[in-house]
Amino acid sequence: MAFEKTWRWFGIDDPVSLNDLAQMGVEGVVTALHHIPNGEVWTVDEIMKVKQAIEKHGLRWSVVESLPVSEGIKKNAPDSDRLIANYRESLRNLGKCSIDTVVYNFMPVIDWVRTSLRYRLSSGGEVMLFDLPTFAAFDMFILDRPGASEDYSPEVVKKAEETYSRMTEEEAVNLAKDIIVVSQGFIDGSVDGSEKDYIGKFKELLAEYDGTDREKLRENLSRFLKSVVPVAEEYGINLCIHPDDPPFPVLGLPRIVSTKEDLEWIARQYDSQSNGIAFCTGSLSAGSCNSMEEIIGSVGHRINFLHLRNNIILSGGSFHESGHIEGCVDMYRVMKLLLQEQRRRVREGRKDTRMPVRPDHGIRMLDDYNRDSNPGYPLIGRLKGLAELWGLETGIERSLDEQEKKTS
Repeated sequence: MAFEKTWRWFGIDDPVSLNDLAQMGVEGVVTALHHIPNGEVWTVDEIMKVKQAIEKHGLRWSVVESLPVSEGIKKNAPDSDRLIANYRESLRNLGKCSIDTVVYNFMPVIDWVRTSLRYRLSSGGEVMLFDLPTFAAFDMFILDRPGASEDYSPEVVKKAEETYSRMTEEEAVNLAKDIIVVSQGFIDGSVDGSEKDYIGKFKELLAEYDGTDREKLRENLSRFLKSVVPVAEEYGINLCIHPDDPPFPVLGLPRIVSTKEDLEWIARQYDSQSNGIAFCTGSLSAGSCNSMEEIIGSVGHRINFLHLRNNIILSGGSFHESGHIEGCVDMYRVMKLLLQEQRRRVREGRKDTRMPVRPDHGIRMLDDYNRDSNPGYPLIGRLKGLAELWGLETGIERSLDEQEKKTS
């Protein structure tokens, strides 16, 4: 059976072309209409322009990543009804164009956080790092967020003070820019490079969530789901909520898509396969309490898209990415459970058996150093990950086939 092999593509300006993807054995493209402002309707004409360009290369537009949920929806702002109506219309138009898998997230203000976008491994490759004391130093002394020190243990506060004391002015500026602008700008970030006072703007956006706790954010997500999932059902679309990255509170903001319990709660808000999950092992495994196997066992039937990658967990809440096979995630076990889930769907006659998978992020290596690419998205490092995952999947598939023959 096998999963549908996909690749995240950032449009015509992506240094990896659609022709490259066809040569690499990719079957489906994961992309979005990045040129349309958050909250505006994706029209059929704009969707079809991208879809037809992809199909000219023998590929299919497999997954939308992402159809952004506007901050106004997350905050339940006065214009949230209009924004939800626009979101519903965009889903209808995607459905009319036969695009059936749509990713979104519900992380306030900032999608993902790393403190270094160029962490050097002993091999010479580069990955992304989240160092908790460095992040705390940014939060307390560069951002100067009120009450920030109360969110960290005394040990982390002390290490943050030491880290900041060693930081040059240039290093502090680069850290802030990486966190607020560079890592967010290519994925519909709230603050882009055109904002001169990006720290001030970022603090304003954070302040807009004052008074929004975990329960309030959950209420807003539930309202959103009950408004959009019926449209997704009607048009044959599987929605996929992406987990928080990292899966714990940051910058005083609540996180509600971080644990197995969170995912179970989301699944209960609307009982439909269209209310599904993007299973991101990289994001979820950064949380020490998360077991990938337990999550698959609990909500595997709602997994609509697979992001597979790995982490090395460091002490005290820090971690760095490590490619796709080696790390804290037992990728063999995860892959086997997911393939068994796919076979179960086939036996049940479900339509959602493609289970698109993409190599999420990658180690920058070799010719990647001669290319411009978005943080976490090098060509060679991801192609290595695609090959590793493909090989692992093929071996497990063969084993499952032989096992079934013996028992039949």
